[in-house]
Amino acid sequence: MFKVMLIDDEGSIHGAIRKALEHEGYAYCGARDAEEGLALLETEKPDLLLLDIMLPGMNGFDLCGRIRAREREMPIIFLSAKSDIVDKSIGFRAGGDDYVTKPFDIAELLLRIEAHLRRRRDAIEFSRCTVREGTTSIGDLEIRFDAYQVLVKGKPANLTAKEFEIVAFLATYPGKVFTRGQIQEYIWGDGETDAKSNSITVFVRKIREKIEENPSEPKYLLTVPRVGYKMTDAL
Repeated sequence: MFKVMLIDDEGSIHGAIRKALEHEGYAYCGARDAEEGLALLETEKPDLLLLDIMLPGMNGFDLCGRIRAREREMPIIFLSAKSDIVDKSIGFRAGGDDYVTKPFDIAELLLRIEAHLRRRRDAIEFSRCTVREGTTSIGDLEIRFDAYQVLVKGKPANLTAKEFEIVAFLATYPGKVFTRGQIQEYIWGDGETDAKSNSITVFVRKIREKIEENPSEPKYLLTVPRVGYKMTDAL
């Protein structure tokens, strides 16, 4: 069962959304301000967050930024009155995924929730995949899944176990983009998140130093700005 969290200071909004969510089979949790919300996020670990912009104390944009700084990958949908939206780009840059304007149609909100959770479920399924057996080649790279080994022009790249697992994971789906959080979840599972997710960037840099001819201009392990990483499929 997916869990949806609402952070909003209006009691009537909590009542209406809770009733609609539970009717659709979702679990619900809610908070009235930013500090309560941050604490509840740690204990409830929701799959999607509905976030009001105008909150007492810290506003929704700043709160969203704090949440994203912890590398939480859950979808965040802003709830706002039309007068609250000065510039939607502020919310998207803070890490929001969608906007719903008050007063909103509850059916439309449920459809948006369903769409975001469906994409999250698909991403989790990819992150829990089983890496292939055998060998595959991408350009001058030879990836030996069974042997936990990567060769560059026939010579061992001497990757660590975690570095190899990242390469093998991405090479299983060449051309497909994965976020740092998805890579982290595959490598370490659900239990360890923040520090490990932050370290993915460090692992990528070390991998590039071992497999790329010019690590500052990689041709194998590519960055997709504002999204994540992929293994090239264009060579």
